[in-house]
Formats: sequence, structure tokens, C-alpha cells
Amino acid sequence: MSDNDRVSGATSTIDSADTQTVTKQLSTLDRFLPIWIGVAMVVGVVLGKVFTGLDDTLDRIKIDTVSLPIAIGLLAMMYPVLAKVKYRSINQVLDRRSLVLSLVLNWLIGPALMFALAWTLLPDLPEYRTGLIIVGLARCIAMVLIWNDLACGSRELAAVLVAINSVFQIVAYSILGYFYLELLPDWLGLDSDGIDVTVWEITKSVLIFLGIPLLAGFLTRLIGEGRKGTEWYEARFLPRIGPVALYGLLFTIVILFALQGDAITDEPFDVARIAIPLLIYFAVMWSSSFAIGLKMGLPYERNTSIAFTAAGNNFELAIAVAIGVFGVSSGQALAGVVGPLIEVPVLVGLVYVALWARRRYYPSMDEATAASPASPVAPVTGVDE
Repeated sequence: MSDNDRVSGATSTIDSADTQTVTKQLSTLDRFLPIWIGVAMVVGVVLGKVFTGLDDTLDRIKIDTVSLPIAIGLLAMMYPVLAKVKYRSINQVLDRRSLVLSLVLNWLIGPALMFALAWTLLPDLPEYRTGLIIVGLARCIAMVLIWNDLACGSRELAAVLVAINSVFQIVAYSILGYFYLELLPDWLGLDSDGIDVTVWEITKSVLIFLGIPLLAGFLTRLIGEGRKGTEWYEARFLPRIGPVALYGLLFTIVILFALQGDAITDEPFDVARIAIPLLIYFAVMWSSSFAIGLKMGLPYERNTSIAFTAAGNNFELAIAVAIGVFGVSSGQALAGVVGPLIEVPVLVGLVYVALWARRRYYPSMDEATAASPASPVAPVTGVDE
């Protein structure tokens, strides 16, 4: 047997052992997440079709302009993940290279790429095109924490990047909306569709969808560790609240798809056309970010967190803006809802790509995992079943 055959055989053994270790340590909910998400999508669409007027009823259940069902689902989804963050370590995780790379990807490349894709692939559909640009301007602050956790990225770095994106969002969203929807199209001789969104509307969305669960997660860890100790908090408490994150995710998906069930089923061709630029966007943003991180020599946990925060979008803000400015039945709102329809399964798929890339490009990590089967893989739910 040649040396190459021996190396190949050893690598295959390590990959197989690592894959089995990861699979065994994930809960049933985590292992079959794509199936549960697909079921939630179908349930939402069916509910929207069977119960006529359900979308209007759900849309009326709101406080001010905030949909209460969506808010409940998002808060349930984010709280357990943010309760896992080791806040004492946050000041140690953010380095200059990671910060600069994340800012460039999120606030320069991301919006520009979505603008280019929207105009290239939807030149004859101005409402959907505008909706996609609105999605591209809303940088990630919520669901990305789920994908990052599943892919074993750095929770602390992801929390910091999400917080930074939130601050930038408050300051930059209206400015970027004016630039990409009015100023740049005018310079290029294209049609323009402006948006009128106040700083307070953006701030309110960020405070509700990030501020509340962030504060709850921070206080939970502070009080829990203070009263019961770190060992109890990590080994006993977090596994108990872990499943709430994915239940919240599935509930949110059902509500979103129930709101737009009619549009999704009545206009499948339009949905497909909206989906194409979104598919390209998520794939390009994640893969280019991960490749740049590899070139820069970033550790896997950091590289993964940056890649997912670059690829993810704040769909709840995008949908809120589209509905608030153009109406709940508008094409812009439909494009906003199609965002998570595509983002959820694609980023779930990218979780598996990230774990494959860890085996391929970070072999020393997998050797350590294979040698220590009891090492944590950080499933979102934290429960073995």
C-alpha cells in the first residue's frame, strides 16, 4: 500500500468518525432540521389557503406596527442562543481583521451585490426588485445566531457582529435606502423607487427583535451563574431552554408563510423569479466570505461566524419596512417574505457545507474531535435524544 493510500485511508477514517460523532451528539430536532423547516413552510402555506382571511387576522394582531405573532416567535428563537453567549469573553473575541472584514462584507459588498442582482434579473418587475434591494440593505441581526450555532461558529464573535450590525443599521439603513433606491438608479439612468423610513422605525425594530432577547440572555446568564454557578448553568439550565430556539424558529416560519400563503401559491412563477437572485446572493456572500477568511488564515470558528453574518439578512426589518411603506399585499412585501423562504433552507444547507469545510480545510480540528468523542459539538438545542 502506498503512502498516499495510507494517508487517504486515515483521512477517511477521521472524517467518518467525526461525522458520526457530530450526528450522535445532535438532538433529533437538530438532525432533521431541514425536514422540520420544510414541514413548517408547508403548514404555513396550507393554513393560509384553508383559513381564508387568516393573513389579515394575523396582520391585525400587532402592537403599533410590530406583528405580535412574529415578535413572539423571534424572541423565543433568539433568547436561548443569546443566553448561551459567554458575555465575559466578548471583549476577547473581536480583533481588527474580523471587524474590518465583516463591515466590508455587510455594508459595502452585500447591498451592492443585491442591487446588481435585482436589476440584472428583475429589470421588468419593479416591485419585486425594490423588495429585494430592501432585503439586501437589512443586515443580519437574528436568525444568523441559529445557523452559526449549528455550524459550531463562535457564539461570542457572532453576538458582537450582530450588535455592531444593529448599531450600523440604525444609522445607515435610511441613508443606504436613499442611495440604492433613488440616487444610484438616477445616476445610472434607471427608474427609481424611494422609501420613506424614519430612524425611529428602524431603531424600534432593532430594539424589539435584538434588544429584548439580548438583555434577557445577558441577565439570565448573570443571575443564573451568580446563584447556581457556571457548571449548573452550562450543564443543567442551557440544555433545558435549548429546544425553545428551534421551536421559535419553526413557529416564525409557519406565521410568515401563513401571511403570504395565497401569494406564494397563486404566483409561483413570480416567486421563482424572486428566488433566483436570492439563491445567487446567499451562495456568493457565504462562499466568498469563507474563502477570504481562509486566505486570511482565520480560525474556523471566526471564519464561520463572519461568513454567516455576511450571508444572513434581517428579514423581519425588511418585511416590516416593505409592509409599512408599500402595504401588506404589495409586491415589495412578497419579495420580503420570499427572502426567508429561500434563506432558511439555503443557510441550513450552508451549515452542512461549513461542517464539511471544517473537515476539508481545518483537519487538525477534526482530528481532535475524532480523538475526543465527548467533546461538545454545540447543537442549538443542547439536548441528546
